[in-house]
Amino acid sequence: MQITRQADYAIRAVLYLSRLGVNQRAATSTVAQEQHIPPSFLAKIISQLSIAGLLHTSRGARGGVSLARDPKDISLLDVVEAIDGPINLNECVGDETACDFTDECPMHPIWMEAQTVLVTKLKVTNFSELSNGHKA
Repeated sequence: MQITRQADYAIRAVLYLSRLGVNQRAATSTVAQEQHIPPSFLAKIISQLSIAGLLHTSRGARGGVSLARDPKDISLLDVVEAIDGPINLNECVGDETACDFTDECPMHPIWMEAQTVLVTKLKVTNFSELSNGHKA
């Protein structure tokens, strides 16, 4: 499994804004340049993060983008799911009816456990910790 490039860029953008501090705004062009994100791609990402309630955007000469929540209240899971949707390591994890062998499949419990471990790790890792260099 690999997160999309779009989710990776979203994580970088949120981390950049987290390092600026609460209530600090940055021009999207600055975020794009500093994080090596194509500006047109970043515009789409910012829109999705804004819809998810993670970022605030404002237009004009003093416009830009800022976090909608304190970095400690934004998890890696919030950002990844805002961009890629719910994480499912395999079809059967999200929908047990997707597989005819779920009840007798030796892999199903392993996929379920791995899913739980991954989602939990992303959920407990917040951007305050990441921006301060702490590992969850």
